[in-house]
Amino acid sequence: MLNWVSFLTYAVITAITPGPNNIMSMSNGSRKGFRGALPFNFGILAGFSIVMLVCTLFCTMVSTLIPKIKTPMLIAGGLYLLYLAWETFRSSGQIEETRTRDGFLYGLLLQFINPKIYIYCIMSMEAYILPFYQGQIPALVGFSILLALIGFASTLCWSAFGSAFKRLFSTHAKLVNTSMALLLVYCAVSLFFA
Repeated sequence: MLNWVSFLTYAVITAITPGPNNIMSMSNGSRKGFRGALPFNFGILAGFSIVMLVCTLFCTMVSTLIPKIKTPMLIAGGLYLLYLAWETFRSSGQIEETRTRDGFLYGLLLQFINPKIYIYCIMSMEAYILPFYQGQIPALVGFSILLALIGFASTLCWSAFGSAFKRLFSTHAKLVNTSMALLLVYCAVSLFFA
């Protein structure tokens, strides 16, 4: 049976932590306001959904063709989560933006070069979903869309809070980073007990 607490903890924490989508959504929100940032966020949703569906198809095919891949994927994913936890814990909390872009098309295209969402989907599928829903196409499509919607909700939060969210990370960086790091460690450990 799917461990919903572990799965949703992983999905939400991974989606809400800083990454290209969230940082650019925050930047657009602080520059253009929540409503002005919506086209970019809807582009993210469209691209995110496409990438989630393609990754789900890939994971399903690989798991079917090479059933023994689950353990190496879990180990690699667990190590990656521990690495993210360490990097999150030791980061300064300063969120740097190297460039700002906005608009639906840029949000859509950004998803195809965003490594964070590929790992997000592969780990979700291999660790949580495929062991219980292998070959169940409607369920897999539903989980793909759920993952995309969680990511979309995260970008909306970053847009809505704009500069206030940026200030929160800067002001309470150690507390926020420690909390996120501990939750990532929990996700890494729970991969082996699902």
